[in-house]
Amino acid sequence: MIILGLDPGTATTGYGVVKYLRGRLTGICYGTITTPAEDPMSKRLLTIYEELGQVIERFRPDEMAIEKLFFGRNTTTAITVGQARGILLLQAEMHHLPVGEYTPMQVKRAIVGYGMAEKKQMQRMVKEILKLDHMPKPDDAADALGIAICHAHMRGAG
Repeated sequence: MIILGLDPGTATTGYGVVKYLRGRLTGICYGTITTPAEDPMSKRLLTIYEELGQVIERFRPDEMAIEKLFFGRNTTTAITVGQARGILLLQAEMHHLPVGEYTPMQVKRAIVGYGMAEKKQMQRMVKEILKLDHMPKPDDAADALGIAICHAHMRGAG
């Protein structure tokens, strides 16, 4: 099973692709989709749509996992992240990908065993679980890998 994990954002959307085979998780690829702040929102969303489409076409995931929207104090950020999430979910539907949605706490619990884990703990565990040579960077890509690993655990694959 190939799982595409996504950490949504308008400025930066992290993605991570992992493979589950015979009880083992392996990192295939990770990175970010970035958009310039000075571009109109419609252009930024189109960039996310097009670049995610390329990632899906390249890696042909079987399933997708995405972080649930965390509504903090900044409602403007929550709205723009929600717009990016909509684009990601649209691509999933267009490619007939089943989607798992997880809160940051669920992801941390699945990776570290503690829902309030620090970001560095998460990155170290993602590195260890996927047997990567170095800590995944940037944070958005590392988070996306964590979301994919969480999905594998929730599906009973990890």
